[in-house]
Amino acid sequence: MAEKEKQFKHYPVDVKVRNFCGKSKLFFLLTLILVVIAIASSFTGVDIALEFKGGTIITYSYEGDAMDKSAISSELTDLIGTSVNVQDGESLDGGSKTLTLSFTSNEGLTVDRQAEVTDAIQSRYPDANVQLLDSNDVSARSGSDFFAKCIVAAIFAAVILILYIAFRFKQISVCAIIGLLATLVITYGSVVLMGFEIDSNFMAVILTLLGYAVNDTIVIYDRIRENQEKMPGMYIEDLVNTSSSQSLRRSIRTSLTTLFAMVAVVVVSAIMGLDSIQHFAIPMAVGILVGTYHSICFVPSLWVWWQKRRGVETLKVIPKKKKKATE
Repeated sequence: MAEKEKQFKHYPVDVKVRNFCGKSKLFFLLTLILVVIAIASSFTGVDIALEFKGGTIITYSYEGDAMDKSAISSELTDLIGTSVNVQDGESLDGGSKTLTLSFTSNEGLTVDRQAEVTDAIQSRYPDANVQLLDSNDVSARSGSDFFAKCIVAAIFAAVILILYIAFRFKQISVCAIIGLLATLVITYGSVVLMGFEIDSNFMAVILTLLGYAVNDTIVIYDRIRENQEKMPGMYIEDLVNTSSSQSLRRSIRTSLTTLFAMVAVVVVSAIMGLDSIQHFAIPMAVGILVGTYHSICFVPSLWVWWQKRRGVETLKVIPKKKKKATE
């Protein structure tokens, strides 16, 4: 044991070193629980947006107090015989409010059906000056094509990112990819559990997190490689704990800055009644929190566990190539 203690060295550092690797079992269990909950949420029912499955969107302008969305949804569902999603907001000119109705159907609503919907709303709110602004039909085929294109875009972005990580960070690439996938799955679960639709906003969140969630992991592993050269012979757990601790403040500050921006967007959109923006900002905030946790706690601990499974106690220092002397 004395020989081993002499062989593996420890170096003074300028930060308080936290024992992340010592809590690896807790991190693994927490991630596993969150992933299982996210996957299980699919069985509660996934709400696919009309833009992906086809239907009709009707927008009205009105004046006065806000309308009762649940009452309108219930009445129109009984009238049309299909579920109705009701959203309100502000018109661009600021002089009136808007009411947007989304009806899911394969062929869209006929003109007569749309007239019945308009009459029902005007009868319920005779003093609100309800006026039809716009009506659009989305065919089921067009919605499916759009959804397929979004999936292809997400897969393409993921493949490019995976190839970059595998090329740049060969040792940690698999662990980083597992952490990234877990972040995306948990974010998906949060969207389903909060009752949000799987729409273009969700696809935008996924594409954004593909780049954002892996950022801290790359920063931490860069620090590991630097310390690997500065601190040869250090135990792999101590090396990762030191590198993660040195990157902790930067990672938290970066994530909190983005998180506060998302919270501000949520507050403003809630005040203005812009539900669609909330459907982007809230899942994005969840993804940032989960991605930061995975980058700092889960991925480095998973990598250490994997290295120790392979019998690695310390990392070899790869000597830098010497530049050729100029003649």
